Amino acid sequence: MYTAAAGMAAQQTRLDAVSNDLANVDTTGYKHTRVAFRDLVYDSAQGYGAAKGVQIGAGAAATVLGRSVEQGGMQSTSRSLDVAINGPGYLQVKLADGRTALTRDGNLQTDAQGRLKLHTGQLLEPPVKLPAGANPDEVGIGPDGTVTLGTTKLGQLKLVDVPAPGGLQGGPDNTFVPTKGSGAIRAAAPTTVLQQGVLEGSNVDTAQAMTDMIEAQRAFQMASKAITTQDQILSIANQVKK
Repeated sequence: MYTAAAGMAAQQTRLDAVSNDLANVDTTGYKHTRVAFRDLVYDSAQGYGAAKGVQIGAGAAATVLGRSVEQGGMQSTSRSLDVAINGPGYLQVKLADGRTALTRDGNLQTDAQGRLKLHTGQLLEPPVKLPAGANPDEVGIGPDGTVTLGTTKLGQLKLVDVPAPGGLQGGPDNTFVPTKGSGAIRAAAPTTVLQQGVLEGSNVDTAQAMTDMIEAQRAFQMASKAITTQDQILSIANQVKK
């Protein structure tokens, strides 16, 4: 019964992850969550007739392995403040609580002071500011992140990366927060470039996600049925004893 309950909990975690992926299938730069399973503790079989060396497991538990780093499809928007990262890397932003975060969502906008920010409000780090009255449609963003207005250089979008992207922790508004598992932030590889007027789509495979959801639901139902059956057996045993 406890083994089946552990299985239900594991499948519920998997369902939550897949549901979140499906909800973000149209989110720019979203990376799907990777979920795996691990064995719980084993113990030697006890009781009359137990074979020597036989071990009984306590079920399985779900383990989140981080986010996929597979690149999503490129979608042309022809908007000057839309940028897509081609290759491994991230844009660096500052969260409301002061932490540094990473994102591949290049749907940029300007605030009241002309500073470039994500459409969710986080400012780029280091900041890039447009002159007062500047037309955002005239802004140019080069492959190396250089931001220009005509012949005037305004700043540069910093491309960064981490040694182990799978260790990044999901942050607010489609951002990632570095952890000990991901390693410290460093400059992105020279081969990583920006494409202006393009956005990177989500890397969620809808068909695979739907298959995973159905599979998790069926496994959850089977574990639930096992608990129901065991409960019925114990109920019969109690009646016989009486």
